[in-house]
Amino acid sequence: MLENSKFLEKISVATIKDQVLKNAYGNSDTIIARLDPRTLFIWYVVFGLIPWFISDVVILTALFVFVAIITKLANTVPLILFVFCIGIFSQTGLLLIFTMLFGGDLSSLYPLLKLTIKIAVVSLAAICAFAGMDPDKLANGLMAIGLPEKFSFSISFAYRILPILMEEYQSILLSYKIRGIRPSMDGIKGKWQNIVYQIKIMMKAFYPLMLNMAKRSRTTVEALEIKGFHQALENEKVRKMKLNNLSFQKLDGAFLLVSFSYFIAVIAISNIYF
Repeated sequence: MLENSKFLEKISVATIKDQVLKNAYGNSDTIIARLDPRTLFIWYVVFGLIPWFISDVVILTALFVFVAIITKLANTVPLILFVFCIGIFSQTGLLLIFTMLFGGDLSSLYPLLKLTIKIAVVSLAAICAFAGMDPDKLANGLMAIGLPEKFSFSISFAYRILPILMEEYQSILLSYKIRGIRPSMDGIKGKWQNIVYQIKIMMKAFYPLMLNMAKRSRTTVEALEIKGFHQALENEKVRKMKLNNLSFQKLDGAFLLVSFSYFIAVIAISNIYF
């Protein structure tokens, strides 16, 4: 029971909220965070899209190792890596199970391995490019490449409101637990009833959550419009002021040079020796 309680503490809503905040605002001192966002967008085009068209396992494995190192440099929080691992292995495991059930054999493992590495490379590249930056910097980068200002603002606003949403959900969940009667944990039947009870409460908590967040969003929009937010988005001077802190530095050039050189070298070595 003690081990179970410790595990539940680790996956609590408060812990998830702290992990999200740490990933968004706690990695400003990393090498990846110091890069210009447009540099990461260019890097993602190569390491996030081109691997879909590569079928060589050696090249894909080498790209995975490189992207994993970049993910380490980005200081990605364990929560995101945990979700990444769950997604990769659950998808591959389900495909393997269905393949075996419908007449497949062990020869199908090789194509599944290639697909798994492809998804892993692309997913880690996306984590590095979009989760390794400050939300405001990411929004400014999206604005700099020509995306609509409202879309760019929605990215940074979503990062800010997500912890509030989690805290609100936790409060509603606790209020339901206080007012309800928790089933007994005795026996297999009691544990099953407790699981069903927890799921019901989690589902019920979403309805007041949506209502509360709709009210918060409306209040936020009204406050922004009072301050002239819509007019500021269309003002060219305001746009230049927001993008004034974006510039390509030597670190950006070195990062792209090392990344692309590694990519080309891996392809060349694979074609020569494999």
